[in-house]
Order: sequence, then structure tokens, then C-alpha cells
Amino acid sequence: MTEPRPHGSTRPGGRTARTRAAVLAAALEALDTQDFASLTVDLLARRSGVHAATIRRRWRSVEGVISDLLTQHGTATIPIPDTGDLRQDLHAMARAIADFHTAPRNRRLLEGMVAAASRQQGAEEVLREIFARRLRQVAVLLHRAAERGEVPADTDAEGVIAALGAPFYYRLLITRGPLDDELVSSSAETAYLAAVHGVFRTGSTGSTASTASTNSPDSPAGTGPTTGTGPAAGTARNGGRGHRAGDEAARPHRGRG
Repeated sequence: MTEPRPHGSTRPGGRTARTRAAVLAAALEALDTQDFASLTVDLLARRSGVHAATIRRRWRSVEGVISDLLTQHGTATIPIPDTGDLRQDLHAMARAIADFHTAPRNRRLLEGMVAAASRQQGAEEVLREIFARRLRQVAVLLHRAAERGEVPADTDAEGVIAALGAPFYYRLLITRGPLDDELVSSSAETAYLAAVHGVFRTGSTGSTASTASTNSPDSPAGTGPTTGTGPAAGTARNGGRGHRAGDEAARPHRGRG
């Protein structure tokens, strides 16, 4: 039997939409003061004014409600910076991630969704898709950087963004520590240095950004995305195959398993 979607049928503006809005609002408000483990269907019913049987029929469980809530609320409210400089963009993005998850309800929503994903396949799929979509959205930072010549054209854009965010989720979910200024700075700087020194190069014929017009033999030095004197300069001078002196020995190898 196919598992139903986390939320019910779609009837924009109808009773279904009002019921969904009431239950999700109740769950979000509850997360201001309570953690995921304390949420129950009966609690959500009391807070929302929606009968518990209706909640169970539509969402089946608290996990289903949290899945739907993350779909609606998620992390899309974290702004994507555009300063014109990759280092500044990554630092601004790291600061925004920290600020978002410092809010108790957002931290508890993440914790609840991870807990739900461990018990319910539908919740696991929702969590995976939301973060995959968010990686694709924020990867624009690296696409822009490649166009400006700050990183090699074949940089794994989503890999850089994943590396930026990973320390925050480790701190949130594993060590349970604060998202402090040191974490913001170290996460952004580590992702930046790894990106510009080619740690995230894929070696593929595709590219993070189009470089055909600016990497032609007639292009003056310093005008192409992988030319000039920036961190990616060594890549261009070696035909896209190498790095500046010392980079190859210094950078770790990335497995493709």
C-alpha cells in the first residue's frame, strides 16, 4: 500500500487548506517552547482546534505534521547573499545559517525532522529533497564565483556549499554546542580556501560556469574565469590540469566512492 503524502489533498482556500494552516501553525508555535519529543497529536489538536482524528487521518502522526511543516517552512527563508566576492558571500551565508538555527523553533524543527526521518520513510524523503533543493539554490554562489574567475570552472558547487553547512549541523545535532562566531568564521573560511585551491574540482568536461568565450587563446591574461592572478590562476596556466606550486601536495584527495 502506498504511503500517503505528509499533508492531505489540495483545495486552495477551502476547508482542507484552513485545516492544514491551523495544524502547521500550531506545530510551529509549539516548537517555540517545546522540543519535538514532547509533541503529540492530542497537543496539536488542542492548539489548532482541529480534531485529533482529522490530524491522524491526514498526517498519520506528529512526524507527518513535522514533514509538512518543514516542506512549508524549511530553510528557504535564509537569504542567499550576492556581494560580488566569494569569500564575503560564504561568510555572509555562514552567518545567516547560524542566525536562522539560533532561533529555538528553527533548531527544534530541524531536530524534529531528523528524528522523524529515522522512523518514517516519507519524512526521510522530504528531508533529503529539501536539503538537495537548497544545495542547488545556494550553489549559485559558486557559479557566480567561477564566472568571476575566483574558483576553477569545474568546481563542485554543491560540494562547497555542503562543506560550508556541515559543521553547523554537526554542532546542532551531535555535539549540541552553540553556533558561535568562531564556528561561523572557520566554516566559511575553510570552505572558501578549499574551493579556491581546487579541493572541490571534479575534473569533468562540464563546468560550474561557461568559460568558452573568455578562455580563448586570444583572451588577454587576467580576463578569463581561470586566468589572471587570483587563487585559480595556477589552473589556467597549466591548461586546467594543475594548481599553483605546492597546492597539489597540500590538498587532500577526495574520494568518489
